[in-house]
Amino acid sequence: MSKTNFEFLDALGQIARDKGISVETLLDALANALVAAYKRRPDAAEEAVVTIDPDSGEIRVYGQELDEDGNVVREWDDTPDDFGRIAAQTAKQVILQRIREVERDLKYEEYAGREGDIVTGIVQQTDNRYTLLDLGKVEALLPQAEQVSYERYEHGARLKAYIVEVRKTTKGPQIVVSRSHPGLIKRLFELEVPEISSGAVEIKAAAREPGHRTKIAVWSNDPNVDPVGACVGARGSRVRMVTNELRGERVDVVPYSDDPVELIQSALAPARVREVRLDDETGTATVIVSDYQLSLAIGKEGQNARLAARLTGWRIDIKSETQLAEEESGYAGEEWAEGEWIQNDAGEMVWQPAEGGSAVSASEWAEGADGADEVAVEVVGSADGATDGATDGAEEAEAAIEPEAADATGDGESEAASGAATPAEDASTEDASAADAPAEEGPA
Repeated sequence: MSKTNFEFLDALGQIARDKGISVETLLDALANALVAAYKRRPDAAEEAVVTIDPDSGEIRVYGQELDEDGNVVREWDDTPDDFGRIAAQTAKQVILQRIREVERDLKYEEYAGREGDIVTGIVQQTDNRYTLLDLGKVEALLPQAEQVSYERYEHGARLKAYIVEVRKTTKGPQIVVSRSHPGLIKRLFELEVPEISSGAVEIKAAAREPGHRTKIAVWSNDPNVDPVGACVGARGSRVRMVTNELRGERVDVVPYSDDPVELIQSALAPARVREVRLDDETGTATVIVSDYQLSLAIGKEGQNARLAARLTGWRIDIKSETQLAEEESGYAGEEWAEGEWIQNDAGEMVWQPAEGGSAVSASEWAEGADGADEVAVEVVGSADGATDGATDGAEEAEAAIEPEAADATGDGESEAASGAATPAEDASTEDASAADAPAEEGPA
């Protein structure tokens, strides 16, 4: 072996060790590049193959003649005299290119199967579109859609993220990570809770509103292990580590149950539930709580109830005991005006109808109710007065008509009319008088 060939093989081996590439891979890439360089010569054979001895480093070019089926029928040594210089120039370019390709492939293979895993990176660059994390050999992309709205990523800060996707590109693997994915919570608990890593404790379900609050339901496969206690840790040490990594996001750990009623009761913690009524047809769970527990069960802006619904898979309708009593007493069938009390710009509470229109203040609402009562009273009073007036008027009309009729007929007409109107009465009167009088004696 010549000194030149020895130096060539030694340099090739050093590159292979530094870049993690096998010597055979580099020699194969170099041989293919030398074939292309050989065929650019004017006297080159149509078919050729280059061999590189891995022990001596000797490079030979063999011209080939092929038949119609592609089989080699003749082969000869066609190594040019100055092929060593050509090989040296080609080797540098080929080796550098091949090294870049192999590095890209190795990086991709390292992260290709790690979707759903957690990585730790250092913030390198951040803007309105994305944040770049340095993972060591590669960079990860944290898009704005996968970021937590209120978090600020300072340059040089260490950050844990959840791998969402690994893409293969011409410039190497592109790793997309997330800080808002619910899977980040599971991976963080796996890092902090050995019972989860060993399989003794299992996270059955998780619901998250990034940056605000998370609920997870845990189950123990070992009857001697308390799943909630294992995740919370001594004095909350384990769950506190997860909360610190999430920069203050609240995490609720509740026990999982195959019974939907028990799971819903646990999911609404810290509120205490008195009763749960399930409707399997609609998938709705009606939850009854004490009056003073209603706001706690619903949570700020409905957050507690919303997360519980996601965690359990049931549509949750929360009612207080008073609301339930009113519905059961018959008020549920009444029709009520739809709307809500809101605060206007002046800080005054006003009633805003659901169908739109102008808002009504509390004072206007009260005045409107009082005015409606007064109007009702006036209407009733007017109706009663009208009835009394009509009665009095009728009596007055009758009284007025009778005297006028008497004056118009006169005394004679009145008597004639009276006699003509009741002849039977006069006859009966005379008969009655004759019957009552004593019998008259005839003439002597």
